[in-house]
Amino acid sequence: MKLGFGELAVILFVALLIFGPAKLPELGKAAGETLKEFKKALHQSEKEKKK
Repeated sequence: MKLGFGELAVILFVALLIFGPAKLPELGKAAGETLKEFKKALHQSEKEKKK
């Protein structure tokens, strides 16, 4: 599932309307950290499966 520029722009615009510009950087950082932890756990799980 790939998102194009148009879809990302709509998502960003809706998030801006809902949360306001002051809260957006904090939410982006939290989302990035969550995604990083998810990828790390997924990679670790795949690594353990190969053993």
